[in-house]
Amino acid sequence: MLLLFTGITAIFPYAITYKEQYYNLFHTHYQQYPEDVIENIYWLERAVAADFCHPQNALAKITDETTWEKYRYLFMMHVNIKLADQHLRLGRTWDKYKAYFYDEPWKEEYLRNLDTAETCYSMGLYYWNEAKAWAEKANAKKFMFLYITDQQFWEDERERIYTGDLDYERTINRELARIQSVKDTLNSMNGSY
Repeated sequence: MLLLFTGITAIFPYAITYKEQYYNLFHTHYQQYPEDVIENIYWLERAVAADFCHPQNALAKITDETTWEKYRYLFMMHVNIKLADQHLRLGRTWDKYKAYFYDEPWKEEYLRNLDTAETCYSMGLYYWNEAKAWAEKANAKKFMFLYITDQQFWEDERERIYTGDLDYERTINRELARIQSVKDTLNSMNGSY
């Protein structure tokens, strides 16, 4: 009864339904633990699946339909880049960068972990290919002189993908090749430790 008169107001939660709202839940910690990365992947995947908010509530100033179209392409490109990056971070949790002769007693465990890392890296490659597809759409001729300056970082990512300066595919393929090499080394161990 006393609480009714203390001036405490009710807190009403609101539903998160739009891409931009889910994207705003993505955050980077100074030191990312696997559960932080998994949480980020969850929010980013929800952002990919959700609808865009009204142009008035976008993360950039939208003045016409062409700007709105490019904004959506850039947003999807950026979210997919973040998903590729987060899958790389998650894969590093289970990655064994080099196999030593004394790793033989734990060979099976290392191989299972490398399979998990390989799956994470492969998912990162999938999202990178999605990001490249969205960047290509944002590079259409009709957007040649249209820049969304409120999200200059997204524009920079798009340009870096176009010029090849930003290439997660090269990094991911290098990691997958290295994992295969470590697997081959572990599989060749015959118990001579």
